[in-house]
Amino acid sequence: MSLSVFYAATFPLWFESNPSRWFNGAGSIGFVARSLIFLAYWTYFESSSGQSIGKRILHLKTVNILGEPIDIKEALIESFGKAFLLPIDVILGWIFTNDKRQRIFNRASNTVVVKLKFRERDSDRDVLYRKEN
Repeated sequence: MSLSVFYAATFPLWFESNPSRWFNGAGSIGFVARSLIFLAYWTYFESSSGQSIGKRILHLKTVNILGEPIDIKEALIESFGKAFLLPIDVILGWIFTNDKRQRIFNRASNTVVVKLKFRERDSDRDVLYRKEN
């Protein structure tokens, strides 16, 4: 149901094929509208299950620093960087990385993206943090 609502809300925006217009006059409204839709999408899915569609496919999950599900406030802060400032968020995350390899907005929201092991995919308990080489 949620996915169909997302597709219905974004359908008119699929036909905007000229991204240079996003920053010129009224074209920036399209950028803001898309970003707000993605912000709502990521906030909803990250706060309800910890996983967007892409994270489900890649067996990733967003949790708080303690390994618990995140609330809507944490999801909103974490998603803001992806929706509006992704290139800046990623570049600053690379420059100022820590042992948890968090983006800047993950740090601000005290969240981390973890890879789920097979036994953890259906369980919210026993989340293990491990830095991959």
